[in-house]
Amino acid sequence: MTAQPLLTHVVLPDGYRMRARWYRPASNNGLNAAVIVIHDIFGFTEDQARIAERLADNGYPVLAPDLYDRPGIRALCVARTLRDHERGHGDAFDHLEACRHWVLEQDDEPVEAVAMMGFCMGGRFALLFAARGGLKVVAPFYGGVPRRAEALTGICPVVGGWGKKDLIYGGHGERLARHLDELGVPHDVKTYPDAGHSYMNDHQTFYFKRLGDYSPLRARYEPDAAEDSWRRVLTFFRNTLSERQHS
Repeated sequence: MTAQPLLTHVVLPDGYRMRARWYRPASNNGLNAAVIVIHDIFGFTEDQARIAERLADNGYPVLAPDLYDRPGIRALCVARTLRDHERGHGDAFDHLEACRHWVLEQDDEPVEAVAMMGFCMGGRFALLFAARGGLKVVAPFYGGVPRRAEALTGICPVVGGWGKKDLIYGGHGERLARHLDELGVPHDVKTYPDAGHSYMNDHQTFYFKRLGDYSPLRARYEPDAAEDSWRRVLTFFRNTLSERQHS
Protein backbone atom coordinates (compact mmCIF):
# COMPACT_ATOMS: atom_id res chain seq x y z
CA MET A 1 0.00 0.00 0.00
CA THR A 2 1.05 3.61 -0.50
CA ALA A 3 2.45 5.75 2.29
CA GLN A 4 0.53 8.80 3.44
CA PRO A 5 0.76 11.55 0.81
CA LEU A 6 2.90 14.59 1.39
CA LEU A 7 1.04 17.88 1.29
CA THR A 8 3.25 20.02 -0.92
CA HIS A 9 3.04 23.18 -3.01
CA VAL A 10 3.68 23.93 -6.67
CA VAL A 11 5.04 27.40 -7.34
CA LEU A 12 2.94 29.09 -10.03
CA PRO A 13 4.23 31.66 -12.55
CA ASP A 14 3.05 34.53 -10.33
CA GLY A 15 4.88 33.09 -7.31
CA TYR A 16 1.77 31.75 -5.57
CA ARG A 17 2.17 28.33 -3.93
CA MET A 18 -0.68 26.07 -5.07
CA ARG A 19 -1.32 23.16 -2.75
CA ALA A 20 -1.08 19.59 -3.99
CA ARG A 21 -0.76 16.06 -2.66
CA TRP A 22 2.36 14.08 -3.60
CA TYR A 23 2.18 10.28 -3.56
CA ARG A 24 5.27 8.09 -3.65
CA PRO A 25 4.77 4.42 -4.51
CA ALA A 26 5.95 1.75 -2.07
CA SER A 27 7.42 -0.04 -5.09
CA ASN A 28 8.22 1.98 -8.19
CA ASN A 29 7.18 0.24 -11.43
CA GLY A 30 10.40 1.22 -13.20
CA LEU A 31 8.69 3.19 -15.98
CA ASN A 32 10.22 6.47 -14.76
CA ALA A 33 6.90 8.21 -15.30
CA ALA A 34 4.75 10.29 -12.97
CA VAL A 35 1.00 10.89 -13.27
CA ILE A 36 -0.77 14.20 -12.60
CA VAL A 37 -4.38 13.63 -11.49
CA ILE A 38 -6.79 16.48 -12.26
CA HIS A 39 -9.88 16.63 -10.06
CA ASP A 40 -13.47 16.99 -11.21
CA ILE A 41 -15.70 20.00 -10.57
CA PHE A 42 -15.94 19.13 -6.86
CA GLY A 43 -12.28 20.03 -6.39
CA PHE A 44 -9.60 18.80 -4.00
CA THR A 45 -11.54 15.90 -2.48
CA GLU A 46 -10.90 12.52 -0.93
CA ASP A 47 -12.10 10.94 -4.18
CA GLN A 48 -9.21 12.56 -6.03
CA ALA A 49 -6.99 11.14 -3.28
CA ARG A 50 -8.48 7.66 -3.75
CA ILE A 51 -7.69 7.73 -7.46
CA ALA A 52 -4.16 9.00 -6.86
CA GLU A 53 -3.57 6.25 -4.30
CA ARG A 54 -4.61 3.58 -6.78
CA LEU A 55 -2.12 4.84 -9.34
CA ALA A 56 0.60 4.93 -6.68
CA ASP A 57 -0.30 1.37 -5.67
CA ASN A 58 0.53 0.47 -9.27
CA GLY A 59 3.99 1.96 -8.99
CA TYR A 60 3.50 5.53 -10.23
CA PRO A 61 4.55 8.69 -8.39
CA VAL A 62 1.44 10.90 -8.46
CA LEU A 63 0.82 14.62 -8.06
CA ALA A 64 -2.77 15.65 -7.28
CA PRO A 65 -3.03 19.47 -7.42
CA ASP A 66 -5.86 21.75 -6.31
CA LEU A 67 -6.65 23.84 -9.39
CA TYR A 68 -9.01 25.98 -7.33
CA ASP A 69 -6.14 27.12 -5.09
CA ARG A 70 -5.39 30.57 -6.48
CA PRO A 71 -4.79 33.95 -4.84
CA GLY A 72 -8.03 35.61 -3.78
CA ILE A 73 -11.54 34.70 -2.66
CA ARG A 74 -12.30 31.01 -3.08
CA ALA A 75 -15.49 31.52 -5.12
CA LEU A 76 -13.67 33.74 -7.59
CA CYS A 77 -10.82 31.22 -7.88
CA VAL A 78 -13.32 28.51 -8.78
CA ALA A 79 -15.02 30.79 -11.30
CA ARG A 80 -11.70 31.66 -12.96
CA THR A 81 -10.75 27.99 -13.25
CA LEU A 82 -14.10 27.14 -14.81
CA ARG A 83 -13.71 30.07 -17.23
CA ASP A 84 -10.32 28.75 -18.35
CA HIS A 85 -11.90 25.30 -18.72
CA GLU A 86 -14.55 26.61 -21.09
CA ARG A 87 -12.19 28.81 -23.10
CA GLY A 88 -9.52 26.15 -23.44
CA HIS A 89 -6.78 28.57 -22.40
CA GLY A 90 -5.83 30.75 -19.45
CA ASP A 91 -3.99 30.60 -16.15
CA ALA A 92 -5.18 27.08 -15.27
CA PHE A 93 -3.17 25.69 -18.17
CA ASP A 94 -0.08 27.55 -16.95
CA HIS A 95 -0.70 25.98 -13.55
CA LEU A 96 -0.78 22.52 -15.11
CA GLU A 97 2.49 23.29 -16.87
CA ALA A 98 3.96 24.25 -13.49
CA CYS A 99 2.81 20.85 -12.18
CA ARG A 100 4.50 19.12 -15.10
CA HIS A 101 7.76 20.87 -14.35
CA TRP A 102 7.42 20.09 -10.64
CA VAL A 103 7.24 16.33 -11.15
CA LEU A 104 10.16 16.41 -13.61
CA GLU A 105 12.33 18.47 -11.27
CA GLN A 106 11.58 16.85 -7.88
CA ASP A 107 14.27 14.61 -6.38
CA ASP A 108 12.14 11.99 -4.59
CA GLU A 109 11.42 9.70 -7.53
CA PRO A 110 13.03 9.07 -10.95
CA VAL A 111 10.73 10.79 -13.47
CA GLU A 112 11.56 11.28 -17.13
CA ALA A 113 8.02 11.26 -18.56
CA VAL A 114 4.69 12.70 -17.47
CA ALA A 115 1.20 11.25 -17.88
CA MET A 116 -2.08 12.90 -16.92
CA MET A 117 -5.49 11.60 -15.84
CA GLY A 118 -8.56 13.80 -15.42
CA PHE A 119 -12.26 13.50 -14.65
CA CYS A 120 -15.24 15.63 -15.70
CA MET A 121 -13.80 19.16 -15.68
CA GLY A 122 -10.37 17.59 -15.24
CA GLY A 123 -10.98 15.36 -18.25
CA ARG A 124 -11.30 18.34 -20.57
CA PHE A 125 -8.32 20.06 -18.96
CA ALA A 126 -6.22 16.91 -19.43
CA LEU A 127 -7.27 16.49 -23.06
CA LEU A 128 -6.60 20.10 -24.07
CA PHE A 129 -3.36 20.28 -22.10
CA ALA A 130 -2.13 17.11 -23.80
CA ALA A 131 -2.64 18.73 -27.19
CA ARG A 132 -0.03 21.33 -26.22
CA GLY A 133 2.69 18.67 -26.04
CA GLY A 134 4.82 17.64 -23.10
CA LEU A 135 2.85 14.57 -22.02
CA LYS A 136 3.56 10.99 -23.06
CA VAL A 137 0.06 9.61 -22.47
CA VAL A 138 -3.24 11.05 -21.25
CA ALA A 139 -6.39 9.57 -19.74
CA PRO A 140 -9.43 11.89 -19.98
CA PHE A 141 -12.77 10.74 -18.61
CA TYR A 142 -16.20 12.17 -19.52
CA GLY A 143 -15.00 15.70 -20.21
CA GLY A 144 -15.99 17.95 -23.07
CA VAL A 145 -14.29 17.25 -26.42
CA PRO A 146 -13.66 19.96 -29.06
CA ARG A 147 -15.86 19.78 -32.14
CA ARG A 148 -12.96 19.78 -34.59
CA ALA A 149 -10.08 17.29 -34.72
CA GLU A 150 -7.63 20.11 -35.49
CA ALA A 151 -7.97 21.34 -31.91
CA LEU A 152 -6.15 18.18 -30.78
CA THR A 153 -3.30 18.26 -33.29
CA GLY A 154 -0.10 17.15 -31.58
CA ILE A 155 -1.80 15.14 -28.84
CA CYS A 156 -0.10 12.08 -27.30
CA PRO A 157 -1.70 8.59 -27.10
CA VAL A 158 -5.08 8.63 -25.34
CA VAL A 159 -7.02 6.20 -23.16
CA GLY A 160 -10.38 7.25 -21.73
CA GLY A 161 -14.03 6.59 -21.15
CA TRP A 162 -17.50 8.12 -21.33
CA GLY A 163 -20.95 6.98 -20.21
CA LYS A 164 -23.65 6.88 -22.88
CA LYS A 165 -26.42 7.62 -20.35
CA ASP A 166 -24.89 11.08 -19.84
CA LEU A 167 -27.31 13.32 -21.74
CA ILE A 168 -24.75 16.13 -22.10
CA TYR A 169 -21.38 14.51 -22.74
CA GLY A 170 -22.41 10.95 -23.57
CA GLY A 171 -21.51 11.30 -27.26
CA HIS A 172 -18.16 12.99 -26.70
CA GLY A 173 -16.21 9.76 -26.35
CA GLU A 174 -17.29 8.67 -29.82
CA ARG A 175 -16.40 12.14 -31.10
CA LEU A 176 -12.95 11.86 -29.55
CA ALA A 177 -12.37 8.43 -31.08
CA ARG A 178 -13.24 9.84 -34.53
CA HIS A 179 -10.84 12.75 -34.02
CA LEU A 180 -8.01 10.46 -32.99
CA ASP A 181 -8.65 8.15 -35.94
CA GLU A 182 -8.46 11.17 -38.24
CA LEU A 183 -5.23 12.36 -36.60
CA GLY A 184 -3.69 8.88 -36.57
CA VAL A 185 -3.13 8.93 -32.80
CA PRO A 186 -3.03 5.61 -30.87
CA HIS A 187 -6.00 5.38 -28.54
CA ASP A 188 -8.34 3.24 -26.48
CA VAL A 189 -11.50 5.28 -25.96
CA LYS A 190 -14.60 3.43 -24.83
CA THR A 191 -18.22 4.50 -24.32
CA TYR A 192 -20.13 2.43 -21.77
CA PRO A 193 -23.84 2.05 -22.65
CA ASP A 194 -24.96 1.41 -19.06
CA ALA A 195 -22.98 4.22 -17.39
CA GLY A 196 -23.50 7.95 -17.05
CA HIS A 197 -21.25 10.83 -16.06
CA SER A 198 -18.77 10.42 -13.18
CA TYR A 199 -18.91 6.63 -13.34
CA MET A 200 -15.32 6.37 -12.02
CA ASN A 201 -15.86 8.86 -9.19
CA ASP A 202 -17.24 7.68 -5.86
CA HIS A 203 -17.94 10.85 -3.87
CA GLN A 204 -19.37 10.19 -0.42
CA THR A 205 -21.81 13.10 -0.44
CA PHE A 206 -25.58 13.32 -0.28
CA TYR A 207 -25.80 15.12 -3.63
CA PHE A 208 -23.70 12.56 -5.46
CA LYS A 209 -25.17 9.48 -3.78
CA ARG A 210 -28.84 10.50 -3.85
CA LEU A 211 -29.35 13.18 -6.48
CA GLY A 212 -26.68 12.79 -9.18
CA ASP A 213 -28.61 10.14 -11.11
CA TYR A 214 -31.55 12.56 -11.49
CA SER A 215 -29.49 15.22 -13.28
CA PRO A 216 -29.11 15.27 -17.10
CA LEU A 217 -25.58 13.97 -16.52
CA ARG A 218 -26.96 10.79 -14.91
CA ALA A 219 -23.94 11.00 -12.59
CA ARG A 220 -23.37 7.83 -10.60
CA TYR A 221 -20.45 5.58 -9.66
CA GLU A 222 -20.65 2.39 -11.75
CA PRO A 223 -18.19 -0.20 -10.40
CA ASP A 224 -18.21 -2.49 -13.45
CA ALA A 225 -17.43 0.32 -15.89
CA ALA A 226 -14.96 1.82 -13.42
CA GLU A 227 -13.01 -1.40 -13.00
CA ASP A 228 -12.92 -2.03 -16.74
CA SER A 229 -11.61 1.52 -17.21
CA TRP A 230 -8.91 1.00 -14.59
CA ARG A 231 -7.79 -2.16 -16.36
CA ARG A 232 -7.61 -0.34 -19.70
CA VAL A 233 -5.80 2.69 -18.26
CA LEU A 234 -3.13 0.67 -16.46
CA THR A 235 -2.54 -1.54 -19.50
CA PHE A 236 -2.42 1.39 -21.93
CA PHE A 237 -0.11 3.41 -19.67
CA ARG A 238 2.27 0.48 -19.21
CA ASN A 239 2.38 -0.36 -22.91
CA THR A 240 2.77 3.26 -24.06
CA LEU A 241 5.41 4.16 -21.50
CA SER A 242 7.32 0.93 -22.09
CA GLU A 243 7.44 1.68 -25.82
CA ARG A 244 8.85 5.12 -24.97
CA GLN A 245 11.65 3.53 -22.95
CA HIS A 246 12.62 1.22 -25.80
CA SER A 247 12.35 3.74 -28.62
